[in-house]
Parts: sequence; C-alpha cells; structure tokens
Amino acid sequence: LQLQSNRITKMPTIPRLNDNIYGQSTFVTDCGVPSAFDEALECENCTMCCNEDDDCYPQEETKVVKWGLKGYGTFAAVLSACFIALCCMVAFLLYITARCRNIGNTGTSEMMRSIKKVDMYALSKIGKDSVYSYFVTDKVFGWFIASATLGIQVGILVFFILASEANLQNDRTDIQFTWQCPRDTDVCDDKSDETPFGWICFSLLMFAFLSKDMINGSKLIYHSAKITHSFKSRIRYFVGGTCLCSITLFALYVSTVYNKAIATSN
Repeated sequence: LQLQSNRITKMPTIPRLNDNIYGQSTFVTDCGVPSAFDEALECENCTMCCNEDDDCYPQEETKVVKWGLKGYGTFAAVLSACFIALCCMVAFLLYITARCRNIGNTGTSEMMRSIKKVDMYALSKIGKDSVYSYFVTDKVFGWFIASATLGIQVGILVFFILASEANLQNDRTDIQFTWQCPRDTDVCDDKSDETPFGWICFSLLMFAFLSKDMINGSKLIYHSAKITHSFKSRIRYFVGGTCLCSITLFALYVSTVYNKAIATSN
C-alpha cells in the first residue's frame, strides 16, 4: 500500500505486516520530514516514510529500542554509568592487590620526594596543554574549569545524539532519507552508496585519533591504584583518567551513531 505524494493528511488504522516476510515497502506514506504539511503526518504502522522531496526512509525501531531502552541518549547514559562503575572496580581491585603485595611501599620520606615526579608523569599522560590536566592538580579553580569544559563537551555531543534519533516526524532529526519509492513499482530501493569499506576506514581513523587518549587515561587509572600516593592524589589521578577515557568513548559513540544517521556514501 503506497500512499506517498497524494496529500493525505490522516491515516486510517491499518495493521502493519511483518517486515521480515513482506519487506519494508508494504505501507508507504508522507510521514517523513521535511513535510509538505504544517505538521508531519503521524503513522505508527507505516513501514516507510517519505518527505516532501519524495525521499524515503524505513520507519523501524533501532537496536537500542529493541533492547528495551528509549533511544541513543538513554543507551549512552547506561553505557557511561557502566564504564565508570567498571573503572571504579578495576582501580579498587588494583589497589587491594598492591596493598596485599605491599607494592611500592618504600617509606614516607621517599614518597614525599617523588610527589613532583609523579605529578609530572600524570600531566604527561593527560597532556600539559589539555584542560583536563587541571584534574590532576589540587587547584579548586582548575577543577572548576575542567569540569565546566567536560560539561560543555558532553552537552554539545548530546545535540548530535538527539539529531541521530530515528524519529522521522521530528524536524530536528538529521537522518538522511536515502530510499526511493517509484510510482511504477511496489518495491522501494535504498540509493545510499555506503559500504562496509567506508565503516572500516571510519574505524581506523577513530582508532588512530582516539586510542592515545584511551591508553593514557587507562594508565592514569592504573596509576591511581598505587599505594605510595596519598588518598587525595589517588582521587585526582582516578578522576582525570576516568574523565579522559569517558569523554573519548562518548565521542566515539556519538561519531558512530551520527555518521550512521547522515552517511549517504563512503
């Protein structure tokens, strides 16, 4: 049933057929954006939504929705919480192991002499020119600047997540409608030139640019478990390493879902 490009403003209640059996072209309407109407056509059972340019896109649940989550934003929050919990667990286990083995317990005087060297090591891992380097210092104003920067970065990335959500009736979505539903056939076709090779190149680029931050953040987390450091120093190193790893993973996640939404070619 293909009803696109006919100015119908209200859809009757028609049951949706099984996509796995009948495909994605069984119920096509003008429920996409930008819409030819003042408000986009609502059609919950449609399998394909077309916009005013006759470009279409399948209306289907994303994988995260099928997993029981609300959308990409909810999945990002759950993923971040799990990662932070994992970092806490790893740091705690490393600390307990070092405590049991008495690793690095060389005395208070030597520990005090090595504080400056330890801080320089932490700064080298997080980057002296990085605003996150304030996390490994004991300056309150520096922590405020680093926290504010982290919040701004997360806020900007959230906008890209919202634009990646598969809500085809929302004008704020950046999803590219790459399907065509010709009037002389009852089968819609995806005109996207995207191939697995493009995603392989994307993965390699992300690894090249982000792996250094992940490795250095992980080293800081490991560094925070050493018993030679004071409690405050361990907290600073752990927070710095966790923030560096978290924002790196978050940037990777957002880049992946956003590129999936907007990519039309390699």
